[in-house]
Amino acid sequence: MKNLIKILFLLLTFTVTKAQQTKVPSIKYEELEKRIRQEKDKLLVVNFWSTTCAPCVKELPDFMEVNKKYVGNQKFKMILVSLDRLVDMERVIKFIKNKNLTAEVILLDDIKRMNTWIPRFEKNWDGNIPVTIFYKNGEKIHFNDGEMSKENLENTIVKNLP
Repeated sequence: MKNLIKILFLLLTFTVTKAQQTKVPSIKYEELEKRIRQEKDKLLVVNFWSTTCAPCVKELPDFMEVNKKYVGNQKFKMILVSLDRLVDMERVIKFIKNKNLTAEVILLDDIKRMNTWIPRFEKNWDGNIPVTIFYKNGEKIHFNDGEMSKENLENTIVKNLP
């Protein structure tokens, strides 16, 4: 029985570790915009955050809990867009592991042009984070400025999930 428990523990550990990213792609705004448009027939939740943003870090466990609930649904996808600097990539990867982030993480390496791309995501976005934008069939359907509660996140998903 003890051996069975050890084997199950090792399998669970391997599964959780495998689910986490070990590499984070660094992309520019145009690539992210293209990626959003390509996610057809899905509800796409895009969260903009940073490892140095306290409200971002605070809301991420709720986002991971909700992501876990819907991850098997082919009509749902969550992407966490880190606004950390490219030179801080190792910190981002360590953060993913330490915080058990299972949603896909992308680093948006386009800080110099933020005054160009921020209004393209949302004209009322003043640049503060966290921000969560919901897309359905590549079209923006909801913008949440600031920290998002688990209840609000789930309600928005349920209301819009195909």
